[in-house]
Amino acid sequence: MASIESVTLDVADTAAARRFHSAAFGLDGQIRLRASEEATNGFRGFTLGLTVSQPGDVDSLIGTAVDAGAVPLKPAAKSLWGYGGVVRDPDGTIWKVATSAKKDRGPVTRRIDEIVLLLGVADVAASKRFYVARGLTVAKSFGRTYAEFAGGASSPVKLALYRRRALAKDLGVPEEGGGSHRLVIGGGAGAFTDPDGFAWEAASPAALAR
Repeated sequence: MASIESVTLDVADTAAARRFHSAAFGLDGQIRLRASEEATNGFRGFTLGLTVSQPGDVDSLIGTAVDAGAVPLKPAAKSLWGYGGVVRDPDGTIWKVATSAKKDRGPVTRRIDEIVLLLGVADVAASKRFYVARGLTVAKSFGRTYAEFAGGASSPVKLALYRRRALAKDLGVPEEGGGSHRLVIGGGAGAFTDPDGFAWEAASPAALAR
């Protein structure tokens, strides 16, 4: 089964970005970094979602992200589906921290249960077919609205698709944007570019074996 083996973000300064990931979210190597000055503007068409167990963990992670230099896009708040907030990091990547729980049931742990790469696409059904043809397995699907793919045992990140306009609205940003996505996805499906311009590269044998 094909799956994501790595996610690489293009950043201005890899050392500074690594410090941010550690201080803000306690991430240590789950997201790769690559120095790049490729042009981009507006919404890059994706978000990295961090799923946690309870609202206290959301508040803690959003708080340390802002302290580390992130800009709040949506303050953490309750919604119909749970509790969450959105920030943009110093390199422009948008992060959403969320939980399906609406109240705390224990002490804050800051443990991240799941990392989800959510791509904003023009046509969810068409993009789903594209990825299925490349070996990914659908785990959840809601018509033309949302699709989620099963992750492999070694996958640090799960892939999901959402309509671009709906994703931008959910994140609290205008949907317009252009230039580089400043994102490269690595996996066993090989090297290709999807219908919305997101680039994949073939994962190294070492990554696939880990």
